[in-house]
Amino acid sequence: MLLVIPEVLSAAEVAAMRERLEQADWQDGRQTAGYAAIDQKSNLQLQVRDPLAVELGQRILQALSTDPRFISFALPGKILSPMFNCYRGGGEYGFHIDNAIRVDPLGGDRIRTDVSTTLFLSDPGDYDGGELVVSGTYGVETVKLPAGHAVVYPGTSLHRVTPVSRGQRLAAFFWTQSMVQDETQRNLLYELDCTIQQLALRPENRTEVVRLTGVYHNLVRGWAQV
Repeated sequence: MLLVIPEVLSAAEVAAMRERLEQADWQDGRQTAGYAAIDQKSNLQLQVRDPLAVELGQRILQALSTDPRFISFALPGKILSPMFNCYRGGGEYGFHIDNAIRVDPLGGDRIRTDVSTTLFLSDPGDYDGGELVVSGTYGVETVKLPAGHAVVYPGTSLHRVTPVSRGQRLAAFFWTQSMVQDETQRNLLYELDCTIQQLALRPENRTEVVRLTGVYHNLVRGWAQV
C-alpha cells in the first residue's frame, strides 16, 4: 500500500528550503549506494552530517511527528535521519530495493527500513522525468507530487527514479523502522484506524467506535515490537 500525504510543508517552507539547497555542497550519490545498486544510481546527495541536511531533516521530522496520517500508516518506532538528493542532467536511479538495515550516522542506531518516505521539494512543472515508480503487491504506481507533498510506501518495494531530462528534482528521503514489522498487519491496522475515525464522526456510532478502538489497540499490543 502507498500513501500520499499532502502539504507536509507549506509553500513558504519549501521555497526557503529550496533556496538554501541551491547553494548546498552536493556530492556524488553513488557514495551511499550498496554494491548491487551502485551501477544503477546517478544523482547528487548531501552528506548526512552536513549541517544543512541535519537542520532541514529535523524540520521535516518535526512536521511528520504530529501528522496523524504518517503515524497511523507507518507506526514509527525509529526514524533514520533524512537525506537529500538532486537529480538533473539525465540523472536517474534504476530499479532497486533498499538495504534492509541502515546505521543512522547521527545517532548510531541500527534501523530496519520497513517504510520508505520521499518528500518532494521541486514542483512537477520545474522538471521533466523524475517520477518515482514503485512496484509492489498492489501493482506498479508512478508518483510525481507537488512540492511539500510526501509519499510513504513499503521499504520492501522494488522502485526507481526515472531520468530527469530538464530542470532538477530536489527531494528529501528517509526510512522508518515500524513498531509493526509485517506489512500486511500494518495495512490492516491502518484501514481499521481510518474506519474508526470515519465512524467517530457520527455520535450514534459511539458504542461501535469504543469496541473497534479496543480491537485496534489489542491488535497493536499483540503485533508491536517496542
